[in-house]
Amino acid sequence: MKLYGITGWKNAGKTGLMERLVTEIASRGLTVSTIKHAHHDTDIDQPGRDSHRHREAGAQEVLLSTPRRWALMHELRDTNEPSLADLLPRLSPVDLVLIEGYKHEPHPKIEAYRQVIDRPLLASKIETIHAIAADGPVDTALPVFDLDDTIAIADFILSEVER
Repeated sequence: MKLYGITGWKNAGKTGLMERLVTEIASRGLTVSTIKHAHHDTDIDQPGRDSHRHREAGAQEVLLSTPRRWALMHELRDTNEPSLADLLPRLSPVDLVLIEGYKHEPHPKIEAYRQVIDRPLLASKIETIHAIAADGPVDTALPVFDLDDTIAIADFILSEVER
């Protein structure tokens, strides 16, 4: 599978860009999956639900299936978080996997950047960032796209993964 990432500081516009890119790339007839890395403890299950009760009882994995979707929840318990490389084989094959976060992993990335963040570009220290999507001018030798120019960013990503 081909991989491309969106990274950046908190509140830089990563999730909105990801959402727009998925819509744009899928509209071109390609299949897209996403992986989102969170630095905080997130629970997609709700207390009181049967699946939550199964997990609380000690199940290692709980697969929840409905007529519209299914989700597999895997409890790490006292083990380490899996690496991106360990997670990728769990996805069904698609044309492109867009990855939000995982800034230090080796896949190519675009950095989302908003002026109000007032932090240095991550691209100055992370060589796997190939372009910047910003809401204003930035000082870099990398290609710079308007953060809202989804079509141009999608074109860039697709040309990169075809190399």
